[in-house]
Amino acid sequence: MREQYVTVAGEGVHETEVNRSRFICALAPAATEEEARAFVARVRERHADATHNCWAYVIGADAGVQRASDDGEPGGTAGAPMLQMLLRREVRYAVAVVTRYFGGVKLGAGGLIRAYGGAVGEALDALGTVTRRRMRLATVTVDHQRAGRVENELRTGGRDVRGVRYGTEVAIEVGLPEAEVDAFRSWLADATAGTARLELGGEAYGT
Repeated sequence: MREQYVTVAGEGVHETEVNRSRFICALAPAATEEEARAFVARVRERHADATHNCWAYVIGADAGVQRASDDGEPGGTAGAPMLQMLLRREVRYAVAVVTRYFGGVKLGAGGLIRAYGGAVGEALDALGTVTRRRMRLATVTVDHQRAGRVENELRTGGRDVRGVRYGTEVAIEVGLPEAEVDAFRSWLADATAGTARLELGGEAYGT
């Protein structure tokens, strides 16, 4: 697994203008190719009157799935530069759709490449990204009396709390950077007078 990757902070839209043509870039996180295609379809429906709705997406922390479309623009002038911008910025699990409303001035191949790639780059800057780091999944099992304080300290300490299950005891699922597991184990023992249990699981990505 990669140690980390970048993805878009959330769904959003950013618009730029180049020689009177409007370029509207819609960005969204996408966990699967199906989610990416569904987002593309929604944007195309919203801008059915546009000259072009070009798109690109990257799925997988290792960028295993890469797709792009020029949607009628000259080959390689829209989808490819959009995809390259996502890859250059190490953006994963994300989809970009750039909608163009033609303003009457032809941009030429070079101009289109700069405009479509630039629209994605500007949208990433404007809308923001988040870094997902490789985490070791762990379960903290603690009695009800201490659970509230432990959960609160985990959250206020910025830990990646993924879920809480209540039963005869309370199980708190958390993501930990691998390098911090030993220190976390010591902290947990001190915080619960040695009564809590820590069980390590698999790996996932978290903030």
